[in-house]
Amino acid sequence: MNRRTLLKQLGLAIPAAMINMELRASDATLGYPEEMMTGPFKPTWPSLQQYATPDWFRNAKFGIWAHWGPQCQPENGDWYAREMYMEGNHHYNFHLKKYGHPSVFGFKDVINEWKAELWDPESLLSLYKDAGAKYFVALANHHDNLDLYQSKYQPAWNSVKVGPRKDVIGGWAKAARKQDIRFGVSVHAAHTWSWMETAQRADKTGPFAGVPYDGKVTRKDGKGKWWDGMDPQDLYAQNHPLSENSYDDGMIHRQWNWGNGVTPPSKAYCDKFLNRTIDLINRYDPDLLYFDDTALPLWPASDAGLKIAAHYYNRSIQQKGALDVVINGKILDEQQRKCMVWDIERGQSNNSEPLPWQTCTCIGAWHYDRGIYDRHGYKSAGTVVQTLVDVVSKNGNLLLSIPVRGNGTIDEDERMIVEEIGRWMKANGESIFDTRPWKIFGEGPAMEQSAPLSAQGFNEGKGKEFTEQDIRFVVKGNVLYATAMRWPENGKLTIKSLAAGNELYAREISKVTLVASDSVLSFKRTENGLEVELPERKEFGYAVALRIV
Repeated sequence: MNRRTLLKQLGLAIPAAMINMELRASDATLGYPEEMMTGPFKPTWPSLQQYATPDWFRNAKFGIWAHWGPQCQPENGDWYAREMYMEGNHHYNFHLKKYGHPSVFGFKDVINEWKAELWDPESLLSLYKDAGAKYFVALANHHDNLDLYQSKYQPAWNSVKVGPRKDVIGGWAKAARKQDIRFGVSVHAAHTWSWMETAQRADKTGPFAGVPYDGKVTRKDGKGKWWDGMDPQDLYAQNHPLSENSYDDGMIHRQWNWGNGVTPPSKAYCDKFLNRTIDLINRYDPDLLYFDDTALPLWPASDAGLKIAAHYYNRSIQQKGALDVVINGKILDEQQRKCMVWDIERGQSNNSEPLPWQTCTCIGAWHYDRGIYDRHGYKSAGTVVQTLVDVVSKNGNLLLSIPVRGNGTIDEDERMIVEEIGRWMKANGESIFDTRPWKIFGEGPAMEQSAPLSAQGFNEGKGKEFTEQDIRFVVKGNVLYATAMRWPENGKLTIKSLAAGNELYAREISKVTLVASDSVLSFKRTENGLEVELPERKEFGYAVALRIV
């Protein structure tokens, strides 16, 4: 296939002069040490609008995420590396009892405790594939700034050199590809600059009042210690003044888009992030790149994120002969949603979206929290499946995080949830995979009390609880799938949108079957709706999928 044909098939509106451009590595001309690809995509928002979501992602519908790194070692929940430096915070109090004062035992020392001694990625990926996951995403770095791979540009502070001394991303990638599922990475480290500013603080009260935490220590402070010869500033990145209102612990959220008084990141910091991420892409060849950022990383303070996106898309065309990769970004405007796949964190759109999107959520906390396990507080498999059905009906995918313990295992409660999801998927997956939205996404009372999105999303669980009257629709070819969110107690299901004479479905209905068992169901079509008689319930009291022909 020649270049002109390729670009034509991609549907890209490319000027003739650009079509004749060589799709080649051009790192020398761009002035970066890491190999960068040129091609039809330029590092600008208008150019990135040529993007089209690949079919593999649109068909996959369900992915599983291992949001796993050194912050899982304390098993105390989210944002440990930031909040252990916030006097009085529950993480600070926990850290004081377990490890000591953060002026003496900082987060770098937590990393040293993390060994991942029981991690078996092949076993976990086999479990996740059995659960129906079509793609798997692994944490490549978090806001704590440790690269979980053999990182050329973070040579001391990566998981091969410290902590578990393992190539975590390499291990996940190998296991995912052995299971023949798509592999993605999530990148969060752009925000270390402001997120770790708490490490510059000191206690205001008590015996350590005024003693600085370890956020400003440097290489010279490590003599005779386990980190001798290493510079913690390569990890903490705190050689800069505090942002405005940095002691306001909620300010980090208002400064997430690099505004509202945040100290601007230095060029060196932005260039390092750029090269680290390009190295990650070139080294591990992920199918998906998830950014925990407003739009793209460091935007609008830097164009590093735009350069990463252009390289990633051009590289896919060069190496795979097609635009076959996905970037996830958050809080996107209308233009930006054409440039990548919009991700909604812990929430769902209230409408069927014109472009593919994704929700990311977790059955517990993003980082492993032992307290949730102790109180058996995870989301149920039924809640996860209902979320999946709702999201898919609106043209979305579900990326589900299963928290991993510091030692690399998941607990028995999590395993039972994953296995139950797998049983539902084996019985009903036909109504999920490879489907597309119908004329309407659904009906029922939950639609009348939907919760609006807030910032990245965060409307999960704030709407009305699903009942058997809440139905979600998708199509595949000539088949319409209708899934009731709950099994009706009387065994009778009424689908109002399919009433006799309703223009949404003017064709005659010849057959209705239960997807899970292929049982042919009795039905009648009245002015009230399609009235279906269900058999005796076998296993699942949720997400009853019907096949309508």
